[in-house]
Amino acid sequence: MKKINLASKYKKITEHWSPKVVAEMNDYQFKLAKVNNDFIWHSHEDTDETFIVIEGKIYIEFEDETVELSEGEMIVVPKGKKHRPYADEEAKIMLIEPKGVRNTGDIVSDLTSDDNQWI
Repeated sequence: MKKINLASKYKKITEHWSPKVVAEMNDYQFKLAKVNNDFIWHSHEDTDETFIVIEGKIYIEFEDETVELSEGEMIVVPKGKKHRPYADEEAKIMLIEPKGVRNTGDIVSDLTSDDNQWI
């Protein structure tokens, strides 16, 4: 058992929208990311996805509404729900999702990152 210091892990992240794995629990991964500006519209057909805001503010845009998430808040996006996260300024988030989930879901783009990069 080893504790994980989130602040020291975030210092290792240099790119936006490129989640890095910091822990696993059963078949789930805890991923940290720095985000800024727009991401792409996408969905995850086989799994829910959890966003937790560690620092800053992000928005999750859905087809019928936009949800604002501030530091200390979270949302679970249901599987199959099309969404687009974005941030007006740099924010730090944690994602919780099953191992092997692609960050861009059903889409492959220049924002698609390796889903198993550990820091």
